[in-house]
Amino acid sequence: MIEHLTTRTGFEFHVRPARPEDDGTVAEFFTHVTHEDLRFRFLTGLNEVRPDQIAALTHVDHRWSENFLAFTKDGSMMIATAMLACDATFERGEVAIAIRKDFKNKGVGWELLAHVARFAEAKGVKVLEAIESRENHAAIELEREMGFTVESYPGDSSLLLVSRKLAHDVPRAGMPNRPM
Repeated sequence: MIEHLTTRTGFEFHVRPARPEDDGTVAEFFTHVTHEDLRFRFLTGLNEVRPDQIAALTHVDHRWSENFLAFTKDGSMMIATAMLACDATFERGEVAIAIRKDFKNKGVGWELLAHVARFAEAKGVKVLEAIESRENHAAIELEREMGFTVESYPGDSSLLLVSRKLAHDVPRAGMPNRPM
């Protein structure tokens, strides 16, 4: 199922769930993500994303997890990925997003996070969470603007837990926000 999204800046793109045959596309995408953003996405220092990490993003079960791939309007280039991983009771779902460096500041992060929140809510997830490096100021600010609360992550002072109870008021493009 392909969904067409438009950011508040007017940038149009589409998203669809990842498939096993997307391994090469996802691997190539991560070569265009900054080292800092790789560290923020995987919460560890990486020079490149390993094949087992790529497989975890493309060979998903579609019940407990989903990984959305975002492409340019014409479908020629992957520009972002947004992973949702839920617990067995759908009480909590964790989201992680990465954006190609040359597509940042167009509102893609905002719209992808809103898309994942709507999807999670439709699955019955009660709380959407992200584990963020304290240094990932842009993501934390965007999440705050979308109604997420921020608290220290238990056991690791370098991380923050941002969370939002899901309801039918997930912000849409055009709401006051900063593009990410």
